[in-house]
Order: sequence, then C-alpha cells, then structure tokens
Amino acid sequence: MRMARIKIEGATAVYHCISRVVGGQMLLDDLGKEKLVGLLGKLAEFCGVEVITYCMMSNHFHLLLRIPVRVELSDEQLLAKMAAFYGKKGNLTVLAQESLKLRGKIDLDIRDSVMGRMGDVSAFMKEFKQRFSRWYNKTTGRFGTLWAERFTSVLVEDSRSAVRTVAAYIDLNPVRAGLVKDPKDYRFCGYAAALNGVAAMRQGLLSFLVETNWAMGAAEYRMLLFVTGGSANRGDKVVLDPEAIRAELARGGELGLGQVLRLRVRHLTDGVILGSKDFVNEMFIRHRDRFGARRKDGARPIRGVPLPGISVMRDLRVNAIG
Repeated sequence: MRMARIKIEGATAVYHCISRVVGGQMLLDDLGKEKLVGLLGKLAEFCGVEVITYCMMSNHFHLLLRIPVRVELSDEQLLAKMAAFYGKKGNLTVLAQESLKLRGKIDLDIRDSVMGRMGDVSAFMKEFKQRFSRWYNKTTGRFGTLWAERFTSVLVEDSRSAVRTVAAYIDLNPVRAGLVKDPKDYRFCGYAAALNGVAAMRQGLLSFLVETNWAMGAAEYRMLLFVTGGSANRGDKVVLDPEAIRAELARGGELGLGQVLRLRVRHLTDGVILGSKDFVNEMFIRHRDRFGARRKDGARPIRGVPLPGISVMRDLRVNAIG
C-alpha cells in the first residue's frame, strides 16, 4: 500500500513533484508544454508559491516548489488575487464582489474555497493538473484521464546543498533524455527561462546559490551544471557520456555534481524525503507512525553515486541508478 504523502505543516517546505501522462504517452507537444509553463506561473503567483525550477517533458513534468505557510488575507487582498487569476468577471470573483457589497465581507464558503488552494502542495498540484487537463482535452477533443495516478513528491530539506542537487537534476532532465546537449537550449525548463530573463525563475535559482545577483549566480549555476559547449569553461573538464560516467565511478574517480546528475538517480524522485542525515531522521521521528516498528531511524545513503551530505528516507536498491 502506498505511503501517505509526507508534508511539513506550519512551516515553509520544499517539494520535488513529478507527474506522468497516463500510459507514458508522449502527449505533451510544444504547445502543451508552453501551456503548462504559463499556467504554472499564474497559479504560483496566485497561491504565493515559489517555483525554484521546473522541466516540462513530453510525457511527464518536474516541479521544484517552495510552499510557504498559508497567510490569511484581508477581503480586499483576496479579491484582488481572485480578479488577477480568475478574471474580474470570473464566477468566484463576481460572487465574492457581491457578498462583499451586500454583507460587508466575502462569504466564508467562498473564502475557504479559495484559501484552500494556498499553503498546501497537494491542493496546488491538484489545481495545476486539473486546469491543464481541462484545457488539453478541450483543445484536442480528447476526453478521460490525462495524468497517471497521483503525483509523486519528495520532501526536500530547504538547504543549499539539497535544493541545488535536486534543481540541477531537474534542469538536466532533457540532457539525460538526449534532447539537447545543453539545458540552456531546452526552453521548457527553469534554467532556460531564467537565462531568457524570467524574473521569477532567476529568483528561484538564486534562492539556493551563493551569489546574490543574477550575473554572478548564472555563472555559478552554469559551473554546477557542467555544460558549456562540451566543457565547463575549462578545457580539462570535458563532459562525459553516461557510460563513461559509470566507468569513472566504478574506478573510484572524482566527478562533479553536474556529471553525476547525467545519470538517472531514482532517489531524487522516489526517495520520499531528501536532505542531510539529521533532517531525514528528524522527519522520520515526526512521522514515526508511517513506518514499521522494526525501523530505528530514517536516513539512508544514496548508493552508487557520490552525493556527499545527502541522505534519503527510502533505501532504493533495484534500478536505482540508470
């Protein structure tokens, strides 16, 4: 039986969320990916969610989200958000306006309905996926379920080391898939959007970098991704192909993070909780009732690849590194 989703309540939390198209079908063309990106930006702004990075692929997507604690809004603030997101003539906006005019406040059922979309990763993902599904089915004349099962999420420690590891893994997704050699050339990822001047994505990437201005931060992240026309601004650091990376790891060689993340590492998508050993163990204690009585602690190492300081909750051994 699938474990209930592990979330942090009452504090800001970071989640790596993945959702796949039913049957693994390659249904998401460029128009669909553009719609996903546009909807993500609008919904994130409405809900107060920070998108750290993302990658939209043909049969799945990755989101790295920082979900804040829900903050109660005044009626005026809530109405302004509703008008911006639903439109001034949207049904909920009109109902809120009428109740505010007639009764001096937005009706509780409307307020609860709207505020329920904020401060919770599950509510955010449900809204995101459902809104896209309605658009996609209407546009293509399709009907029925678009997304396979519920989305997968990994609770990520909001530390520079953990967040940058997952962000780089997400932005390198099209490289692992063989679509591009450089993630800057894949326009449906957060890194490319940041390079193209999208302020929200620059802010998301800067949130885990050492540098605080974009010019320096972009160079720092580029060195992390380890891809500059086949090198990382240094001729002696040639980007290796997956087989060469595996061979180098088997020999015990030292590789940069950007090289290692050219391999598929299931721990970053299926590890349940990811971060320092102390963080994973703390989350294990908080959610002790989710695990068997024989388990004494939570943190498990990531086997097969060197990711120093990173542990996961789920010990993956079969097909963990691809």
